[in-house]
Formats: sequence, C-alpha cells, structure tokens
Amino acid sequence: MVFVVLLALVTAFLALRLYAVLGKRTGHEPLPRPAEERVGQPPVARTIEVAAEPREVGPRHVERGAESGLRAVIAADPTFDVAQFVEGAKSAYRMILEAFWKGNEETLEWLTERDVRAAFAEAIAQRNAAGHVLDNRLVSIERAMVTEASVEAGVARISVRLDADIASITRDADGNLIAGSLSDAVETHDVWTFVRALKSSDPNWKLADTDEA
Repeated sequence: MVFVVLLALVTAFLALRLYAVLGKRTGHEPLPRPAEERVGQPPVARTIEVAAEPREVGPRHVERGAESGLRAVIAADPTFDVAQFVEGAKSAYRMILEAFWKGNEETLEWLTERDVRAAFAEAIAQRNAAGHVLDNRLVSIERAMVTEASVEAGVARISVRLDADIASITRDADGNLIAGSLSDAVETHDVWTFVRALKSSDPNWKLADTDEA
C-alpha cells in the first residue's frame, strides 16, 4: 500500500515538472500566429479599394503619367509588381545589349519581338561584313523609370526609360582599335518598350521597341 502511494506521488511530481516545462517559453518554441490568423477570430474590417494601387509607385520607379496604365495592368494581372518589373527591365537591358554586342542571336531570339530581333540581326550582319568587333561594357544603369503603360486586347505594353553609362570600343578583325574608349563611359538615354500577353504561360516580357530618350 505504501508503495502504491509513493508511486502515485512520483507520478504526480513528474506531471508537475512536465507542465512546468511545457507551460513556460524556452525561446525555442514557434512564435504565436498573429491574431488575424487564429481560428475563431473574426477578421478585421477594412475598406476595399475599387481600383488596386500600383505597388512601389513612386518617383524612383514611375512617372505620374504612367500610373493609370499600371493600374490597368494590375487589374488584368493582380500578381504584377512594379518594382520587380523595373528590376527585370534593367536585367533585360543588360542581357540584350551584351547579346547584341557579342552577336548572340540565340539569346536575342527569346528576349525580343520579331521586328526588334530583325533590326538587331541586320546590324550584326553589317558589323560582321565590315569585320568589326564590339568590345562594349555596360558600366552602370543610373536610373530606370516606367514612362508609359497600357493594356489592349489582353496584351500589356510598358515603356521604361533607362539612363546608363556605357564604355564602348570598336576593333577590327585583328583586334586593332577603330573607335571608342573603355576608360571613358558615354551617357546613354533610351526608352525601351516591353510587351507580354497577360494570360500567357510564358512569364517573360519581350522587347518590342527601342528609341532614344
């Protein structure tokens, strides 16, 4: 009988110790979920805007005249993000220029629309015929800003002004300098227009037009 009582006391003691450990925060347990994520908690009432505001719309990314067009893009594709698009446009700018300078038409194939691709191909052919080799380098992109945006027939069209510093040099087939300098960068100001069918499974935007700013 005494043994049974002792066993009961030991069991009760261990249960209290277990509670003491599980009932206290040790710093290693997961943080509690926010109140709005807990089961049974009513959602916080909030006003729903009729028109979605472009994310990251501001002087660094978007000119005022392009804001309404970006709202149309977001309305057609709620996953569209302005800041991510601008970063993607900068990456595409670098990739397309480097592909053109190197004469890499395979890369240009999936980054550009047909008319732009044809213009690049013609310039590359003329350069090759003359025996010229470009040794250009994109030093920096100083600014990238959306200047215009629209959606028509499910196709989004967004223009981006890109201000960059480019060091350019042209050599002949033997490597002799013909023009330019890699030590002196030249300021360039371009407006590139990218397009994408919003319902397409292809997430890539393609260059559809180029112009000087």
